[in-house]
This record gives sequence, structure tokens and C-alpha cells, in this order.
Amino acid sequence: MLYHLLSPLAEQHSFFNLFRYITFRATWGLVTALAICYLMFPSFIQWMKNKRMEQIIRDDGPQSHIEQKVGTPTMGGVPMIVSITLSTLLWARLDQPVVWMALIIFGGYGLIGFVDDWKKVMQRNAAGLAGRYKMLGQFGIAGGVLGWGYATGVIDPSLALPFFKNATIQFDALLPGAAFLGWLYVIFGMFVCNGSSNAVNLTDGLDGLAIGPTMTTAGTFGILAYLAGHANFAQYLAIPYVGGAGELAIFAVAIVGAGLGFLWYNTFPAQIFMGDVGSLALGGALGALAVLTKHELLLVIVGGVFVMEALSVMIQVASFKLTGKRVFKMAPIHHHYEKLGWSEPKIIVRFWIISVLLALVALSTVKVR
Repeated sequence: MLYHLLSPLAEQHSFFNLFRYITFRATWGLVTALAICYLMFPSFIQWMKNKRMEQIIRDDGPQSHIEQKVGTPTMGGVPMIVSITLSTLLWARLDQPVVWMALIIFGGYGLIGFVDDWKKVMQRNAAGLAGRYKMLGQFGIAGGVLGWGYATGVIDPSLALPFFKNATIQFDALLPGAAFLGWLYVIFGMFVCNGSSNAVNLTDGLDGLAIGPTMTTAGTFGILAYLAGHANFAQYLAIPYVGGAGELAIFAVAIVGAGLGFLWYNTFPAQIFMGDVGSLALGGALGALAVLTKHELLLVIVGGVFVMEALSVMIQVASFKLTGKRVFKMAPIHHHYEKLGWSEPKIIVRFWIISVLLALVALSTVKVR
């Protein structure tokens, strides 16, 4: 919004030329999201306590959670969604379709999470919204947004391969005369957004555990978005150029800013949990950033902590159904380490370290090509 209001004034005063630079707007987008989030939380936490909107702790979870985390307010994702959305609308160019696509997926997934959290706290039951309805909503939102993007030419149905220069899979050219196969990319993108969303949700089990890797992943995609949206940088680095993708850097760093504001209150011992409204929305946002910047496969690397958490659940379920035995003491894998006697802060910080290292590996692939 500020870009459209103030950048035209650069002809009268050179100061306003700053609003034409993505780096300037991204920096202040981060600060804005952080400030809004930080200022909202004290009142929000108190209001949630007064309304007894508390996290419902699973009976089959670690005993320490039942003893220590009962009574902690949930749905902390609401201030995060508000701050990220307002910051993006304030600092990003609103004439770029990719910005609206990311915001719609982000907000839509957040709405699904809100309904899930609401049912949990109202019914005092950890079940919440049935999984099939969550999946249907997630696929429907991502499919609608990405389908519109493909139909209007905003999204190129190609998949870039990390580590290889100019190596892509062009879905609409897989077979001669079969341009309709481009819709396979839309389906692929739906799975990326859905998988990312649910992986972040599975990771959100310890104080500050999910938000750390979320910030490193969002920050990494903020850099990738800036590079992909700059024609010269994209050509030099041999990565797909995506028109308008640079504006997604503002959305990405707003996630980092809101994450910092949330972490102030979520760090161990947490004063509030993000809830599904936060984890589903943030995971969906990371998936959307990966698809819209054409770095879908890099999400597996930079978001490796989320992949590890999701795989641990899949392995545990498959092993128990096939052999009747469990591979881990408890899944997701962060609970396995709790059962081994690791303290909660130790698990959290070590997972953060892994996330930072994976982000550096992901960024290094850009130059390796």
C-alpha cells in the first residue's frame, strides 16, 4: 500500500524513492510484523485466560506435558496472522498476483486451523475438526488459488531441480500435444502446500520448537524470492525468473518478524501456544512460498526438520500396523527424545541448530548450479 501511495512522490523528494526498493520495504515489513505481534500478545494472552481458551493436552502425551502445560492459552496464531497480513498489505506491492495468492493460502489455512482450535477448546476435546475435513479444506484452498494462477499464466507449470543448472521438468510438455498435463503441476503444488502445513502442525509440540524452523525457512525463502524476482540475479544464478516474486520477500520476512514477536511469549516455558490456527497457516505459507518462487524441492532441504517430524509419524504408524512394534518411543520424533530423557530446551535448541544448517545448505545449492 505504501509503495503505491508514496513512491510516486519520489519525483518531488528523493526520500520517497526508498519505497521503490524491496530491501527497504522488506526490512520495515519485518519490523512492523514484529511490533504488531509483540504489542498484541499481552492483551490477547490475558483475554484468552479470562475466557479459559486453554490448550487441550492429549492424554497419551508425555506426562510432563500433562503436569506443566495444562492451562496454557492457545490460538496464538491469531495475532501472528493479523500482524503478517497487515505488514504485507502495508509494505508489499498489491498489484502483484503472487502476493494475493500467498495471502489467500495463508489466511485460508489459518481459518481451517481456527475452526479446529475452536472445536477443541469449546468441546474440551483434543480431537477437534475431523482430519478429512481439514484435508479437504486445505486441498480446496490450495487447488483454487494455484489453479487460478495456472489458468491465468501467473504460474509456470515447471519444476526446477536443485544442484542442476537450467534443469526443469515442464509438466505441460511431458507429452506432445498434452498441454493439459500442466494441471498435474497444480495437483503437485496442492500436495506441497498441504504437506508443509501438516508437517509444521506435527512439529508444534514443544515450546518454541515449530516457530524456530519456521523463521529460518521463511527467511531462506525470502532470499530466494528476492533472487527469483530479479531478472539479472535469476539469470546469473540459473534459477527460474518469476515476475513479481520479489514482493514475496516482504511476506516471508513478515513471517520472521511475527515469529520473533510470538517467540518472546512462546519460549520455554510458554505463556501461549500457536495452536492449529498458527501451525496450519504458517505451514501453508511456507508451501505457497516454495511453489510461487519455483523452489519446491528446496523446501524438503530447508524444511528438513518438518520433514523429519512428519516422516517419524509415518514410519511409526507403518511399523506398528505391519509388525505391531514401534520404531520410536513416541512420535513425532521430538517426543522420542523427551522419552530418552532430553530436556525440552535441549531438544528445541538442537532442532533449531539443525534448521539453520539446513537453510545454509539450501542456499548453497543456488550457487552450486
